[in-house]
Amino acid sequence: MFHTNCLLRVSSSLRAARCLMPNRRAAPQTVTCSRHCMSTFHKKDTGHRDANFGGPGYRTNKVFSSRSYSTSEAKLNCWNCKEFLDRTPSFFCDSCKAIQPPEEGASYFKILDCDYTFTLDTHKLQKRYLQLQRTLHPDNFSQKSVKEQEYSESQSALVNKAYKTLLKPLSRGLYMLELEGMHLKEGTDSVADSHFLMELMEINEALEEAQTPEEVNKIGQDTKGKLADLTELIDAALHEGKLDTAKELLTQMKYYANIEEKVKAKLSDFM
Repeated sequence: MFHTNCLLRVSSSLRAARCLMPNRRAAPQTVTCSRHCMSTFHKKDTGHRDANFGGPGYRTNKVFSSRSYSTSEAKLNCWNCKEFLDRTPSFFCDSCKAIQPPEEGASYFKILDCDYTFTLDTHKLQKRYLQLQRTLHPDNFSQKSVKEQEYSESQSALVNKAYKTLLKPLSRGLYMLELEGMHLKEGTDSVADSHFLMELMEINEALEEAQTPEEVNKIGQDTKGKLADLTELIDAALHEGKLDTAKELLTQMKYYANIEEKVKAKLSDFM
């Protein structure tokens, strides 16, 4: 029988759950000032949120800060015509229309023109992604210079990575923590107490023993419900600037997301 009150209990026991969930690598912790300035610097807590990234409703305090939501304030120049680039990030020069190289340090939220919020509009995200890929796809630059072809490939790959990261709540939340300098490092995930670990094992055992699609679907629906509850709790924690709580809840989400993938694989066996 599942324990509904175990969503919020997290401890440091890894041994029993190490086999249940793959790990995620953390993102680098430096950014560069511009594409023309190649020296790197460590990100510092500025104590305020950049206007381009402050999602609606998020508190601005010293806990939930604007560590890495923007690049250098210095204007960049087009590599081709040398005119100033008015927007950041700039995919094309307004003057000569040449494709530009990826901007160092631009966050995925800014690249895809999304509000900095955990519960972002995924329909808007997908629309922006498709729009960018239509204009940045390497096939559009087959007759251009080698430099433009390289920039197209780099921009297209970056947009793909940004989209995949922001599309799902788990990867989106982990990325938001990485922007704040917090990571779920390999081999050091905090996991819930014995009640939560027991629940995970019960779910996995039930999934392994399921003999019909109906049984598997029931487990899948229960897991979706838990993920939905966690999504609300994580969003609330981020709104309140409680990054440690958000990190703990995202750890739990990793385990349930893993079970959800196992459910999909099990269902495919019945087809």
